[in-house]
Amino acid sequence: MKKLLPILFFLPLLVLSQDFQLKNIDTKTDASFRGLSVVDNDIAWVSGSKGWVGLTTNGGKDWAFQQVKGFETLDFRSLYAFDSKIAVIANAGSPANILRTTDGGQTWKLVYKNELKEAFFDGIDFWNDTEGIIYGDPIQNRMLMLRTTDGGASWKELPGKNRPLLKEGEASFAASGTNIRCFDKEKAIIATGGFVSRLWISEDKGTSWKPLPTPMLQGESTTGIFSFAYLNSKTFFIAGGDYKKDTLAVKHIFYTEDGGKIWSVPAVPTRGYRECVEYLTKNKLIAVGPKGIDISRDGGITWTPFSDEKLYHVARKARKGSLTIVAGGSGKVSILTND
Repeated sequence: MKKLLPILFFLPLLVLSQDFQLKNIDTKTDASFRGLSVVDNDIAWVSGSKGWVGLTTNGGKDWAFQQVKGFETLDFRSLYAFDSKIAVIANAGSPANILRTTDGGQTWKLVYKNELKEAFFDGIDFWNDTEGIIYGDPIQNRMLMLRTTDGGASWKELPGKNRPLLKEGEASFAASGTNIRCFDKEKAIIATGGFVSRLWISEDKGTSWKPLPTPMLQGESTTGIFSFAYLNSKTFFIAGGDYKKDTLAVKHIFYTEDGGKIWSVPAVPTRGYRECVEYLTKNKLIAVGPKGIDISRDGGITWTPFSDEKLYHVARKARKGSLTIVAGGSGKVSILTND
């Protein structure tokens, strides 16, 4: 990161919550940010359209933004950061590229490229500092899937027999990077959408997968799960809907407390289509979408309006800490505070 941008102002947005506030960052870019990785209370990265990547090392007070040289036309929707120096990004669209930096974003190395027209990355996550997985839309009906065992320095495609066999019209959405979650030591869940919307579950680091049907709105290319949030192996949320009908509050958010055997609708759901749902604490969750943000304080049973600010796509809480960042279109990057 060569250009350090001081924060010129923090603007509290209009919010309907007393325990949280959003504070806007002046990013000085109109990029659409969908890639977001919050490492701890100091370090966070964002990535998005026109090759833009941003980094803060002091909890969001100051940011450095730059366009990745040679990749200024790409939309980096997938992002995973290890610390202030090492991060991995991947673009949505073909050719599908994976890049890695080891110097805080000053330089990037192309570590994988797929030039097939169907190649399209949807999300990335890691179990630890060396082992991770990245996935994308189907190629010949098999989900595009690669693993790394060296922190993203190199990637290897899984054999076709080890990748989920998707149904006609079943793919995924690179909306917020929260359609894939790696957890515990070997487990992973991937969400699909479109004409069929399911959860795919692996308990052996992606070597084998089992599908889990969901009641999420599906049947069109614009419908399905856009995000899920994981509390434990039994309790998690799925959120989405129809992105072309983003105020439609029907079959767009569900939760399970028994690993997906029974799905329930919140007593008071979010106000419509949401692209990202994230746990802030055991009982507090946030759900963001292009038409607004909602918050739950009772484990997702009831949701209340938080903000009507438009064009947010993703929210992430620190893997180690409480720092929470919300990002989206038109250069939006905000810090969620409880000051």
